Amino acid sequence: MIQQTINIAGIMEDSIVDGPGLRTAIFAQGCPRRCEGCHNPESWAFGTGTDMTVQDLFWRVKKNPLVRGVTFSGGEPFSQAEPFTELAKLLKANGYEVASYTGYTFEELLENGTPAQKQLLATLDILVDGEFVLAQRNLDLRFRGSENQRILDVPQSLAQGRAVWCTVARWVGERQA
Repeated sequence: MIQQTINIAGIMEDSIVDGPGLRTAIFAQGCPRRCEGCHNPESWAFGTGTDMTVQDLFWRVKKNPLVRGVTFSGGEPFSQAEPFTELAKLLKANGYEVASYTGYTFEELLENGTPAQKQLLATLDILVDGEFVLAQRNLDLRFRGSENQRILDVPQSLAQGRAVWCTVARWVGERQA
């Protein structure tokens, strides 16, 4: 069996800014969006990161027993949808919550996404969608950089065929006691 690889810009172990709780953030290398004011422009060029197998990335996550969530960021994870799908499936099968940032909107992925992008979408728990818009930047937003971005409940969104905001407090509201 050929192991799929993901070209990554980096890994942030023990992240507390890419979703609630202690998470591992995996940054895809390559992004076609190139948003003005992007916090990670070094991730724009395709193929210039480090190739890691899906299995190696899984073991990097698994080595920390305190991590229960993983966030895909970028670059653009949906530009490498097939291997990110395989990683998401492996993570979910082992009890991890899987979230992803994307410059695409949920509607764009649902209506015009490739089959691989739709598969990745279907494996996610949470999607933070939409390009970063510098004119709408807001440092007070939880897990978002600009006002246009949404934190979506992917299973509910897919079930209803429309974007459904996440209502889980640890993602969007007060910290839970």
